[in-house]
Amino acid sequence: MIYELIASVTAGFVGGGLALIARNLIRTLPRWSIPVAAGGAMLIVAIALEYSWFGRTMDTLPASVEVALTRESRAPWRPWTYIHPFVDRFVAVDRASARTHEAAPGKRMIDLVVFARWQPPSRVRAVFDCVDGRRADIVEGVTMTNDGRLDGATWHETGLDHPVTRIACKSA
Repeated sequence: MIYELIASVTAGFVGGGLALIARNLIRTLPRWSIPVAAGGAMLIVAIALEYSWFGRTMDTLPASVEVALTRESRAPWRPWTYIHPFVDRFVAVDRASARTHEAAPGKRMIDLVVFARWQPPSRVRAVFDCVDGRRADIVEGVTMTNDGRLDGATWHETGLDHPVTRIACKSA
């Protein structure tokens, strides 16, 4: 976040400086063109960083992490997002964390990683029922019995075609 602030402020100085040079060379540009150029440069850099966040974040993920869901953002204070929305949140499945229980081969425990703009990533451990198409999050109070059942878990019906379930149950 601090690097994006530095990039935006730097872009403002560069934009304002170029407008100042252009004003001194051309002599017909109004004085207000300098702060307008600085503000415009800052806005362009901020928009570019917003749109590139998803790609930059994906590039840092290990090969075992696969993106399952994305959420695109639109907002009235960013009218250009109605034309071309940007991804501000996504859920990835960490396939390297997958585990199965020998007594319950149709179920798979795996870590989900939730990424959101301006927030640290959060991990959610979940068990996927790859036969019935449902998911239970492993939260406080949920325990696994010796026969592979989950006690105290709340199951959510997802269906086998849900993107997160499909990735979690691959090669299960």
